[in-house]
Amino acid sequence: MTTIDLTTDAPGSPAGAPAGASAEAAPVPATALPGGRRLAQLDALESEGIHIIREVVAEFERPVLLFSGGKDSVVMLHLAVKAFAPGPVPFPVLHVDTGHNLSVQDYLDDGRLRERADGTRNPLQTQPLLDAISGHRFDAVFGGGRRDEEKARAKERVFSLRDEFGQWDPRNQRPELWNLYNGRHRPGEHVRVFPLSNWTELDVWRYIARERIELPELYYAHEREVFDRDGMLLAVGPYSEPRTDAEAASLRTETVRYRTVGDMSCTGAVRSDATGVEDVIAEVAATRITERGATRADDRLSEAAMEDRKKEGYF
Repeated sequence: MTTIDLTTDAPGSPAGAPAGASAEAAPVPATALPGGRRLAQLDALESEGIHIIREVVAEFERPVLLFSGGKDSVVMLHLAVKAFAPGPVPFPVLHVDTGHNLSVQDYLDDGRLRERADGTRNPLQTQPLLDAISGHRFDAVFGGGRRDEEKARAKERVFSLRDEFGQWDPRNQRPELWNLYNGRHRPGEHVRVFPLSNWTELDVWRYIARERIELPELYYAHEREVFDRDGMLLAVGPYSEPRTDAEAASLRTETVRYRTVGDMSCTGAVRSDATGVEDVIAEVAATRITERGATRADDRLSEAAMEDRKKEGYF
């Protein structure tokens, strides 16, 4: 588990601000622009995201940003940098490692967690995350979840209250009329905050193209040894190997990329020739299956797999 403090400026740079970033005024609602002009879609989404991030910093004492290194958390951190440029980002970044990429491994070693029968470690991140939140006394936790990803995330609010056990009650959510966010919480509770809630996968990639944001090479087409499991292409690796003769017989090398970055044991690749951002945008625009629905085995455990994990405290 890694926590990175971004509250100090990097030497020789203006707080790591992205090219073209500058100190910005509070986001202006589209209807309030001079002459009745409206913001373009990406500008409106960016403005909303920056507004949410600034609102959290103004309202909470100890916020933290969850960072996986995937496209959504990279975009969220980019928005945070823009929100406070040219000053530093006023909260730390937290990464929970599955031990396949070692905070989860620590829990397995001392017996606090047990390895799952299917070898998947993504759900095992929940307890280390909750312990980190309580140990550091974080009262607001930024996550990169989007409503278009999965049905449980589709019904979650931007400000999502977690009880003293870190659990989410989907029947006890607060209204967010006129983009007014209620961050009230009792001691021991915290709020998960999702600045990208209203973004789609296509919006994220168009924003990445516009802002020239760098991403891990896994997101672009490359050759990799893969095998078939449950309708997905899993990569061969130390934590992901064929278990049956049929899976072993399906071994081959294909040109693939990843739509989402998760634990290797449960994240599938997709066939793709998209070697650049514009190629990915064209590919995503034509797809009819969300990235989690197409490539995440942990979401296929049951119809309510994601909602069940979120109730327990998952991201």
